[in-house]
Amino acid sequence: MLHEQIKGKIKEAMMAKDATVLDTYRGMVSAFTNELVGKGKKPNEFLTDEEAVVVITRLSKQRKDSIEQFKKGNREDLAQKEAAELGILEMYLPKMLDRGEVEKIVQAKKEALGIVDVKEKGKLMSVLMKDLKGKADGMMVREVLDALF
Repeated sequence: MLHEQIKGKIKEAMMAKDATVLDTYRGMVSAFTNELVGKGKKPNEFLTDEEAVVVITRLSKQRKDSIEQFKKGNREDLAQKEAAELGILEMYLPKMLDRGEVEKIVQAKKEALGIVDVKEKGKLMSVLMKDLKGKADGMMVREVLDALF
């Protein structure tokens, strides 16, 4: 299980004395515990792999937002720390589709649903996000969709 595996990595990071890796793993375990408590489970239980991926995805989105904000604030040092943490988080996420693959899927779904009017863009986005959940970044899907209309 992913949750157990990550919990076990904390000791390795402590032995390696890698503060960034250790902080990232501790943050992940803390988020897992919060998720368990939020679901009414005991903190010493484990999340399923699917639940753990949802939590890690949330953490990676937070890192991406932080990187963007730190760069706007000219804090490259903090942006680099967040980027390092993001790299660790992404090791545990499934491989995402690239832009070319997303474009093909969006075009095919648009044609399959017979959508030609910009007013139906929201409907198409809804269908696409159901199909591509966990496989593609939502912002990229939106950009591809915006380029079509």
